Amino acid sequence: MTTLILASGSRYRAQLLERLRLPFALAVPDVDERPRPGEFPASLTRRLANAKADAVASRSPGAWVLGSDQVADIEGRILGKPGNHASAVQQLAAMSGRTIHFHTSICLRHDDGRRLQALDITTVRFRALAADEIERYLLAEQPYDCAGSFQCEGLGISLFKEIQSRDPTALVGLPLIATADLLRDAGFAVP
Repeated sequence: MTTLILASGSRYRAQLLERLRLPFALAVPDVDERPRPGEFPASLTRRLANAKADAVASRSPGAWVLGSDQVADIEGRILGKPGNHASAVQQLAAMSGRTIHFHTSICLRHDDGRRLQALDITTVRFRALAADEIERYLLAEQPYDCAGSFQCEGLGISLFKEIQSRDPTALVGLPLIATADLLRDAGFAVP
């Protein structure tokens, strides 16, 4: 059986990949996720998905390694994971009443050099958010490890006016439609 490894420390991505009912291992990649000067959101997320897959594949002979990354794009400016309450307040206030694009890249890489890739862009229209709504939301979910400071699969859905996406799982961090396609292309039996 071919080994599949998810190159991620994200519990959200692991939970999503479990839906495909394929056995997989987890390995946390050691990758610097800071954007390079002048780097665009789609370029950053592609580079990081590749770097994560490469980092784990280099120490996993014979395995297929799945790397993924997501960034929020607010008029070309990259928003990553807030890391703390104050940064999350700033991010949500900046997104209030605006349209944000979430770029999610995946890279499925084998140590023999084969590489399969996909990019999903999800557009989210935020409703106008009052300061007390932002505070209540953040205290309820504490999404400080999520790009954009929310969890759409939880209470964060209440922050939106509209979501436009080809894949409802992309906003959580791993677009399963594209992931299943890449896994099938690599020879995995995905229904």
